Formats: sequence, structure tokens, C-alpha cells
Amino acid sequence: MAKVAVTTDSNSGITQKQGEEYGVYVLPMPFVIEGDTYYEDINLSQTDFYERLKSDVEISTTQPSPDEVMKLWSRLLEEYDSIVHIPMSSGLSGSCQTAIMLSQEEEYEGKVFVADNQRISVTQRQSVLDAKLMADKGMEASQIYDILMRDKLEASIYIMVDTLKYLKKGGRITPAAAALGTILRLKPVLQIQGEKLDAFAKARTVSQAKSMMINAVKSDIEKRFGGDMNNVWFEIAHTENEAEAENFKKEILEAFPGYPAEDIVINPLSLSVSCHIGPGALAFAISRKTEL
Repeated sequence: MAKVAVTTDSNSGITQKQGEEYGVYVLPMPFVIEGDTYYEDINLSQTDFYERLKSDVEISTTQPSPDEVMKLWSRLLEEYDSIVHIPMSSGLSGSCQTAIMLSQEEEYEGKVFVADNQRISVTQRQSVLDAKLMADKGMEASQIYDILMRDKLEASIYIMVDTLKYLKKGGRITPAAAALGTILRLKPVLQIQGEKLDAFAKARTVSQAKSMMINAVKSDIEKRFGGDMNNVWFEIAHTENEAEAENFKKEILEAFPGYPAEDIVINPLSLSVSCHIGPGALAFAISRKTEL
């Protein structure tokens, strides 16, 4: 039976400790803060990140260096026959395209399979766990890659943004739009599906935003996932908003009676996304369960 390693990056929300528990390997994403480079979950914790973000210091995202990626792959190929690498969506970062190019190098060709399956955060995490399950079942890396790519559009994340400050700072909305939205106390709901982070709806309250996200997931189940909630995973993500996330879980269980409470994961949203939306955000994600 072929030995297949599963690698990802910290945009998946999988910590270094969890990676050890799951048997997967996690590349920490780098951040440049006031000119210094920090690595997620290595020397940059969630608490440190939000303290710095709220103090308005300059924070920018970057990608793991080719050397860091190749060192991990080369080390693993001493023990494993092949690797399935699941980075964040190519539509949200250049790290995926870099990994694809590196996988075409002679020493990795035919051994490293980079799955650009358009995932990030909790949906990326689920893909990593699915890949690990398939690897444990003895599937070849190429087979795992094909299944991940087959299902790449079978997920969505709906995100309520609590403040427009960071969308304005990142140039995703104009200062005038941010000012008007702040006056109207808008809570925009964004959607990540496929390659893009797009506007989805505008709410006036957190309660209204949560209802919009729940209704969006209901629509997805009916129109995209065969009308059966047992065919999908539910996940909740947040940016420094855990208490609201726990309350949201209760509302989701009320809206979807019969869905197993223990199957709903609550995770912090990727710091790479958090840079652009700020603290207080809340997200509801849905992804199709993988058919092996």
C-alpha cells in the first residue's frame, strides 16, 4: 500500500498541535507586521494578531517561501511515497500557484499533487481531513487529488462582517461607501465560493445577517446538494467572536432540526481573511460530504 502524506497551510485553521493529532503537516502562513515576519501559530497567536490589527499597525499577508515548501516536501518524501498538498484557494492567494509550479520540478513530479480545490478556512480543513481519510484507506495520491478536484466547487462560506473599517483599508470598498455603511450600521454578508470573495447581501443587524446566512445555506442544500442536509458538513467560523459563534450554533441547530450537534465545528477564521474583514465577523460554511 502506498504511503501518502497530506500537507496544507495554516489557512485551513488546523494548528500545529492539531496537525500532529490528525497526522497531517501544516505550513505556517507568514505575515509581515511593521516590517518583521511572523508565522501563524508559531510566533503569532490569534490574540497577538488581533491586538496588533486593532492598534492599526501595518499588517500584510505573504506566502511561504519556495524553500520552506520544498524542505517540507523533501523531508516527507524520505518517509512517504507521495504527497497531496491542499493550499488555500488560488483565487485568494498566490501560494497555490507557487506550489503548483514547485510540484512540477523533477524531484517532485509525479510525487506531489497540489489540489487547487478552491477552499479556505473550515472548508479547507474538511478537505484536509477527507484527504487524510482517503490516504488511510490506501488510496493513491492521484486518486485523492482527482476526488478533491471533482468536488472543488461543492462548498460555500457566508461571512457577516462586523465593521467596514478593514474592507475600506484593503481597498475592497471606497471610503464613501464605508462611511455610508457605517452611518446606516450595515452588516455586509460576503460569500466565498470558488475563486472569489464577493458581496452577497446587506443586513442592518447581526440577527438579520445570521438569518440571511441560514437561508443561503438552506437554498444551497435545495439547489446544489440534492435537498438532503445529511449530504453536507456544516461549519462555523469567526474572528475573535467565539461567544456569538456558540450562540449561532444553537440557532443553526434550531433551523436544521436533526442535524448532529457534534458534527458542527467552530473554528477561528483564517488570519489571511481576517486581515481584510477585521474582528467580530461570523461565518456559516457548507460543504458536500465526499463520496469515496
